[in-house]
Amino acid sequence: MSSSEVLLVITPFAPKPEWLANLKAKCPSVEVITHPTELYAQEVPKEKAFPPKEWMPNLQFAQLLSAGCAQIFGLPLFEETEIAFSTSNDSHAPQVSEWVIGTWMAHQHFCSQSLTTSTFKSRANGWTLTRMKTPRILGILGYGNIGRQVAKIATTLGMDVHAYTLHERATAESRKDDGFVETGLGDPDGLLPSKWFHGKDQLNDFLASDLDLLVILLPLTEQTRNMISKEQFALLSKKKTYVCNTGRGPIVNTGDLITALDTEQIRGAALDVTDPEPLPSDSKLRGYKNAIITPHCAGNSNHVYERVFKILTYNLERRSKGEQPINKVRKSLGY
Repeated sequence: MSSSEVLLVITPFAPKPEWLANLKAKCPSVEVITHPTELYAQEVPKEKAFPPKEWMPNLQFAQLLSAGCAQIFGLPLFEETEIAFSTSNDSHAPQVSEWVIGTWMAHQHFCSQSLTTSTFKSRANGWTLTRMKTPRILGILGYGNIGRQVAKIATTLGMDVHAYTLHERATAESRKDDGFVETGLGDPDGLLPSKWFHGKDQLNDFLASDLDLLVILLPLTEQTRNMISKEQFALLSKKKTYVCNTGRGPIVNTGDLITALDTEQIRGAALDVTDPEPLPSDSKLRGYKNAIITPHCAGNSNHVYERVFKILTYNLERRSKGEQPINKVRKSLGY
């Protein structure tokens, strides 16, 4: 990073003064310009979110607010330049993991049924409802920092964790989290899973490992699109696994998911992402009592942008030392 650089902050909110003060204290040579924008009801038009590359010939680094990065693929600003783009992956870990465990526990304790029959008269019928078995096995499809925080919470509940990654992590060093990790969160050293799986060849072995709960957290790429389909639901049917998707909707084949729910191959589903998205009002998925659906909001919280600014500040500090930013999007991998 040069001795004096300009940081343009374009956000649908005004950054809090203390966030900017912390950034300036750690990166004093950076001039900060803020430009709050309107908050769009639907998806932000790409031409407004990402200007032509010709407008920014000096741009070297871009920090995304989102955990995902599918929105930048295909854009000349990303595809035709050497600009380093980074996601804000870790900023969503605490709240997404709470959503995952919360929906799972709501299912285990029949909360939707209990809330509709919550009278003293019906209390006796509730003593036998809760599904309990120890140990329960949690499968995390995508062991990034969100998955690691899910694992941290789950293990305190006595669950056994099986981890799946797209690429092999055979050594202790490779299993460490190389992203931004806040103190006390996640599984920085990769010590929580009892079993590790990786790659296309081991996907079905992972799904057949007696999972009680499957949590899907992978990015959407051509490799992961429709990764969970008819064949995979057949494997999950042996244990009637509960399926939770907070990754991306198209990772799960919607038609096959509906069939799996209809035929009780799976115990139920919690979906913060769907395909299509937003989910049409007449979608059959909306009619299942054992399906929880939320509108891609599990990552929202009153502290998410504070964490985004921590990641941004950390990345600017790394740039000042000549180091690569964390959470860097890799064109070759698609995420």
